[in-house]
Amino acid sequence: MTERLFFRQLLAGRDFATGDPVARQMVNFAYLIGDRETGDAVIVDPAYGVADLVEAVAGEGLRVTGVLATHWHPDHLGGDLMGYTIQGVRELVALEGVEARVHVQRDEAEWVKRWTGLSDSDLALHDSGDTVMVGDIPVVLLHTPGHTPGSQCFLLDGKLVAGDTLFLDGCGRTDLPGGDPEAMYESLTQRLARIPDDTVLYPGHLYSPEPSATLGETRQRNYVFRLRSLDQWMAMFGNPF
Repeated sequence: MTERLFFRQLLAGRDFATGDPVARQMVNFAYLIGDRETGDAVIVDPAYGVADLVEAVAGEGLRVTGVLATHWHPDHLGGDLMGYTIQGVRELVALEGVEARVHVQRDEAEWVKRWTGLSDSDLALHDSGDTVMVGDIPVVLLHTPGHTPGSQCFLLDGKLVAGDTLFLDGCGRTDLPGGDPEAMYESLTQRLARIPDDTVLYPGHLYSPEPSATLGETRQRNYVFRLRSLDQWMAMFGNPF
């Protein structure tokens, strides 16, 4: 699969949307996944300069046929963020020549529609374990609630694109709307536990010096894996509200 797989990690504010100060501050990653033989490609979490992302896909001789959404937050899918309007999936699906549905976890659908303005016909709803085919390349969707109710990660070819579920040096916040610290604990210690150590983790933000690392390295160095019980976890992450 390696020869036909196109995979690229792009940092907002550096690799695209270079003139956007919010993008530079938020340090979001977007991901391009494509099948070089069929020409199909998807964008993971398109926000900020969406036309730049489509152009990057086209520059590889591919076409955007879908979007994979890790979760609904505006810095990942567009919308209003602290008074700033961020481009995202709404602008992407309206671009000429783009015919793409947004693949979301079923529990995230209402949040996505509310914050992006998309309609039911723009979305493809999924359950954990579903597979989205990018050309002939399978991408497995893993429901990992905690940061949001419908957060999901994407597993393909020894890579885990984790959004804000897991970073190299931490995990996503659980004190925002829809966050659930107990669900996050289960996602990290149960739902992702079956993923092998040699799988490479690709996070949703550049919150560490390195842009990626193996899960084995992450499990050794990331403090979230040093908490050995739910009680310890809740003492640190339990919302005091």
